[in-house]
Amino acid sequence: MSSRTSVLFVVVVIAVLVVTGVMLGTAVAQKASAPKPQDNLAVGEGEVKKLLLLMDTDNDGKVSKQEFMSFMEAEFDRLDQKKEGKLDAKELTKPEAPPTKGFRK
Repeated sequence: MSSRTSVLFVVVVIAVLVVTGVMLGTAVAQKASAPKPQDNLAVGEGEVKKLLLLMDTDNDGKVSKQEFMSFMEAEFDRLDQKKEGKLDAKELTKPEAPPTKGFRK
């Protein structure tokens, strides 16, 4: 191998190593910044506990299907201000008072 070819080969090897290092560093940084599934759960846990308190009408610490469906029906009725049986984007995004426990038809 001539000295010019050897220098070119060394430059190419160094370039490949640099690019590989940059790619590895980027992958590690992305992995470190990605939220873990348990972090996402912890973020919404307070809101879930508040909803549980609102939905759990028999105070057993759990929400039955009947309790859940009653809550959701009452919430739909509360949001459906036009009483059309449908919700539009305006009704869904309009800030309202929070639902109250035991809100039923």
